[in-house]
Amino acid sequence: METVAIIGTGLIGASFGLALKKAGFRGRILGVSSRAAVAEALTSGAIDEAAPLGQAVAGADLVYLSQTIGRILETLPRIAPRVREGALVTDAGSTKSRIVEVARRSLGRGQFLGGHPMAGKERRGAGEADADLFAGRAYVLTPGSAAELETPAAREFLSFIRKIGATPLVLSPEEHDRVVALTSHLPQLLSTALAAMLARRLGRPEHLRAAGPGLADMTRLAGSSYELWGDILSTNAAAIDSALEACIAELESLRAGLASENTRREFETANEFWERIRR
Repeated sequence: METVAIIGTGLIGASFGLALKKAGFRGRILGVSSRAAVAEALTSGAIDEAAPLGQAVAGADLVYLSQTIGRILETLPRIAPRVREGALVTDAGSTKSRIVEVARRSLGRGQFLGGHPMAGKERRGAGEADADLFAGRAYVLTPGSAAELETPAAREFLSFIRKIGATPLVLSPEEHDRVVALTSHLPQLLSTALAAMLARRLGRPEHLRAAGPGLADMTRLAGSSYELWGDILSTNAAAIDSALEACIAELESLRAGLASENTRREFETANEFWERIRR
């Protein structure tokens, strides 16, 4: 792998570029994004040069799509004629089924391997990029078959995933979307709903002084941008609806039995899960 094209040089794309360099990649890293975004990525050292989309893809051994989901879906058909034989195209989109479907339909050359690094921040942009963003995190891959992980391009990509400190996790696109609806999308919506409800219900600004650090913890994700999340919600609506339904049922159960033995059991189950996450 000598040339990498990062399409979308925001937080994830720029962090991937920095992580590759820290892991020992010595080739060229090309960046494709808005003028302001590539300028910021150049300043941070995440990319070596800016390039037009077609030129970057045509020269790349690895094409890394780190745009919003909607932009990834638009970009895949556009780059299809320029992808080199033997090149690997991957993405960092937060939902997978729709992206994998479009990629398989669009790309006639090269190989596509869906991906989703389970890492991020509330703030976006190359200025927030971090070479260690992926360290200690799972990196989901969604191949169509186990053989797709054994091609030379895929094996080299897997090697770099490990070198940047991430742990590969192989799921089908459908399983990925069901799981992240529970582990990622539901927490975001709960944080957003809590913050929006409190914004309407707290009567005076000084009431916030009655809040402890738990409120800051619970509303941390409320700082996330709808520009990013709108695509996630629309491309994983069914799984998210199912997750919300389960959560609403859980809240209704707690509401019906406050201070009951059932609530005690719920606290105990939650305590055990909390310990598992931290281990």
